[in-house]
Amino acid sequence: MSFEKIGFIGLGLIGGSIAKTLKRLYPDKQLYATSGHLATVTEAFHDHTIENDTLLSLEEIGSCDLIFLCTPVQQNIAYLEQLKPVLKEGAIVTDVGSVKSDIHEAAIRLGMEHCFIGGHPMTGSEKTGYANATAYLLENAYYIITPTSQSPADKVTEFTKLIRSLGAITLVLDYKAHDHATATISHLPHIVAASLVNLVQKLDDEKETMKTIAAGGFKDITRIASSSAVMWENICLSNREQILEIMDRFSEQLSFIRNEIANSDGSSINGFFQSAKDYRDSITISKSGPIKKVFELYCDLIDEAGGIATIATILASNNLSIKNIGIIHNREFEDGVLHLEMYDSESLQKAVELLRKYHYTVYER
Repeated sequence: MSFEKIGFIGLGLIGGSIAKTLKRLYPDKQLYATSGHLATVTEAFHDHTIENDTLLSLEEIGSCDLIFLCTPVQQNIAYLEQLKPVLKEGAIVTDVGSVKSDIHEAAIRLGMEHCFIGGHPMTGSEKTGYANATAYLLENAYYIITPTSQSPADKVTEFTKLIRSLGAITLVLDYKAHDHATATISHLPHIVAASLVNLVQKLDDEKETMKTIAAGGFKDITRIASSSAVMWENICLSNREQILEIMDRFSEQLSFIRNEIANSDGSSINGFFQSAKDYRDSITISKSGPIKKVFELYCDLIDEAGGIATIATILASNNLSIKNIGIIHNREFEDGVLHLEMYDSESLQKAVELLRKYHYTVYER
């Protein structure tokens, strides 16, 4: 590969994870980075991820063979323009933003289509920053690649092979098709999650009853509301037209089911939920994505002294480690339950089998 010297502008969760993965798989590649915070660069240097321990100028980053723009989408456009006069001949600039139209249009306006390949790793977490970056975040995650009309075919092939070698599943799309799809399956869900959380906050009473009894379903659907507000401000502004169109379509769905409920049309209500269930059940769930898979189970808690200790002992004696444990204080289940989170799917399955062997009632999610 000709991408031997790789630069990063921004070294947060995504940029840091790509850098860590590259260093894990290709230890001889030279990685350089600059960031808004010197502490981030210093941490990455001490991790032996990057070569520099000070903030680099854009001229220094511009000497790299491949440059990842890993800042919020609006800032990526500004950096693309600043890189133009200092970019090494033959170098490729890519980005990791979840909106592609604005930066592609900027590349066209700047006459940089020949040196730009858009990218969007569809993975992440509600947690942010280099401290949460991992060398395995890309594994089995879709990584959308959006070449321009002038992206050199050999560079697109080489870049695609590099990304695929990091464990990601690559998919090449037109940038406009990408933005329409992500507005529907990524951007709208974040808006819905944030809207639901804000609604509960406004409707809750002084005792915070709703917040107290918020159960698994609410927490699952709203987990992504903990994502970076700055990032989502940039996304909404960058993909405004596509998001507005999809929001209107979603409003139609809400209006439809509202009318069916108002009309007490049980058959139609059932069909609405059954259709959603059937389609949702047909979707293959990747282990990677904005919401990391949680390996959890719920177990009826026997009302006796030492009940939790007994369960913990059963698991520990079979070399199963518990990642997280807690008592559910609401009545989503018929009785109080113990919530257990394991480290992986194999441990989860073994825990379920063991507890059922000892006649515990176990619920899986």
